Amino acid sequence: MIFSRLLFLFIFIPIAELFLLLQIGARVGLMPTLGLIVFTGILGASLARQQGLAILQKIKSEMQQGRPPAVEMVEGAMVVIGGVVLLTPGVLTDCFGFALMVPKFRRSIASKIQKGFSKNFQGGQSFHTNSNNFKSSNFKNKDDDVIDI
Repeated sequence: MIFSRLLFLFIFIPIAELFLLLQIGARVGLMPTLGLIVFTGILGASLARQQGLAILQKIKSEMQQGRPPAVEMVEGAMVVIGGVVLLTPGVLTDCFGFALMVPKFRRSIASKIQKGFSKNFQGGQSFHTNSNNFKSSNFKNKDDDVIDI
């Protein structure tokens, strides 16, 4: 399952991006295509900075009110991902990156991700380890004698 996703991410998306850039270059020319790539990179970096600062303010506000900024943290990660994706040349990645810069879209996706995380942890699918795994390891048991100096 993960192999197919990675294959899609690292093989098929770049091929589609290259194909689209070549098609755009054939229609409008080399210089306008390069200009589009540079423009979306600059615009993306600017938007990522603006949105990132806004999310930092939300995180600060949530923490001052004593609430955990869970959704805001996920949104912050999404802005970073969107900014990185916008810096890579390509039409599909730019569409995805600009979508992550839209606050309403990002907020809805972030809340779904956050609910999925909380459901997994409440459902008992958190990170549990079996204590039998550590018997032959170098971890100390609570029954070990400790001498404090």
